[in-house]
Amino acid sequence: MSRSTPDWTEHVIWWHVYPLGFVGADTTGQDRTPTHTLLQLESWLDYLLALGANGLALGPVFRSSTHGYDTIDYFEVDPRLGTTADLEHLIEAAHSRGIRVMLDGVFNHVGREFAPLQAALSDPSAPERALFRQTDTGELEVFEGHGALVALDHGNPDVAQYVSSVMRHWLERGIDAWRLDAAYSVPAGFWASVLPAVREQHPDVYVLGEVLHGDYAGFVRDGGLDSVTQYELWQAVWHSIAEANFFELDWALQRHNEFLDTFVPYTFVGNHDVTRLATQITDERHRAHALVLLFTLGGTPAVYYGDERGLEGLKEERVGGDDAIRPAYPATPEELADTGNDVLALHQELVGLRRRHPWLHAATSTSIALSNTGYVFEVTDGSERIVVALNLGDEALALDQASADLELLAGDSDGASVPPHGWAVFG
Repeated sequence: MSRSTPDWTEHVIWWHVYPLGFVGADTTGQDRTPTHTLLQLESWLDYLLALGANGLALGPVFRSSTHGYDTIDYFEVDPRLGTTADLEHLIEAAHSRGIRVMLDGVFNHVGREFAPLQAALSDPSAPERALFRQTDTGELEVFEGHGALVALDHGNPDVAQYVSSVMRHWLERGIDAWRLDAAYSVPAGFWASVLPAVREQHPDVYVLGEVLHGDYAGFVRDGGLDSVTQYELWQAVWHSIAEANFFELDWALQRHNEFLDTFVPYTFVGNHDVTRLATQITDERHRAHALVLLFTLGGTPAVYYGDERGLEGLKEERVGGDDAIRPAYPATPEELADTGNDVLALHQELVGLRRRHPWLHAATSTSIALSNTGYVFEVTDGSERIVVALNLGDEALALDQASADLELLAGDSDGASVPPHGWAVFG
């Protein structure tokens, strides 16, 4: 684990919410009617705890034009959600229950309505223009072809100072952690210049970077972050199960072990940017296997809202293509449709297993038996150990004697094998 990572992260399990979608706000930019719907989340905090989580990871909450990632004002809560007072109230309500709060910092780019950008666009000689990255011809650069998202110039010390001030502003109002959106598009050295001042005033902050692939460990080290998103493992988990190819997962876990030597990755099987797990894995019998992996492997786990109910949703590359994976929830848990209770119960069982074995946070895994449809592996921290067995096949998966002699902690096993399409955890 990186030297700066606070101890509390060893025990946190996040419930990840995309606020604008959760409260049913319009994200097209057509309706920006002020509300106080962010306060609805307070009624879900006990639900979060009943799930077994103790962290609330919020997607964008700052004033933006549409979906939250085209920021207009980093110091103001989006009126479609509420006010700064509403957010402070939610933070206080979370903390009173022992729940940590993480905000989403979109510091790679801004929306077209961002005041300094408007000044730069209206007057090319304006000093604000230096805040934004420019092409060789002097045009402002945009993020990954999205014309509405203009990139900040991370080589400008004023940008670093500005981002640092934003991070400290909300930490002073009680948040515990930051997710750095599109961190992979920002030089690691930029974060290294921003974070020391943040940590000096808030040494207990957890800083997570969104990184898709590449040298995870190097990015954490060079940027001074605590962790990054483990997209490699996410891909391997759902894809190896959907395609019945555990060799893909085994390779990814070897990489995962290497990461765990230097930091603890942020692990997940769903988030606001990807097709739902229940849609990716079409065979309902095998969806549990992904959850078993999430809660038995080393990492800081996160559950994306709706996944705990087994919701389906397909991400599409079109305008509004994220809507299906960012649905509205009712105002209170009591109004939630009475479906997916079996998936919720499985989450609770596996989170309970995780809580009884907190050493799993930084544990590594070793393959014991491997085939396309069967995978048995050990997870250990060097002194404690469990054995996980996953079976996607139509025949029972035989266990070696050492595994069979262990106590069954969760799942289904007759002591000598795991039934077809079943799973089991031993310890």
